[in-house]
Amino acid sequence: MSMKSELKSVSKFLSLVLRHQPDAIGLNLDPNGWATIDELIRCAGQHGRRLTLELIEQTVAENDKQRFTFNDDRTKIRANQGHSVEIELGLEPQQPPEILYHGTATRFVESIRETGLNSGERQHVHMSLDQQNMLAVGNRHGKPVLLSIRSGDMWRAGHLFYFSKNGVWLTDAVPVEFIEFPTG
Repeated sequence: MSMKSELKSVSKFLSLVLRHQPDAIGLNLDPNGWATIDELIRCAGQHGRRLTLELIEQTVAENDKQRFTFNDDRTKIRANQGHSVEIELGLEPQQPPEILYHGTATRFVESIRETGLNSGERQHVHMSLDQQNMLAVGNRHGKPVLLSIRSGDMWRAGHLFYFSKNGVWLTDAVPVEFIEFPTG
């Protein structure tokens, strides 16, 4: 396996166990989503997945989406966002830009028109200033469509926003009245 494909494989594995199924390998996450590196390596090994600190560090450093972060002394790791397991990221609410973007697939637009954007299996709705990134997200689920979110208006109406370490804006849900749908 090439180093690039090995790093991609490790990234997918870390996403699975740090965001969605830590119990699949018997890994414990603290309430803030942190796993100790030693326990991660040990649990992965017990389930046939060889990890080393160096491999984890290289995966974190080279992950283009900056999905993971270490604590200050590099003894713990966590996913920056995208969790389906209940954790508290410890992010402080921040005022968002006036407009943010959310990428989805055209097949979800009618449902979104009825109920707004909800976090689904994740803890938060993800948005960004980066339109291309959000279109790429939509493309993973079908024909992409970009929704404009009037996040400034939401903030003034009392909705909370959080900014994750990898540049993604998070909120609990987006009511339909704050969503601008593309025409045509």
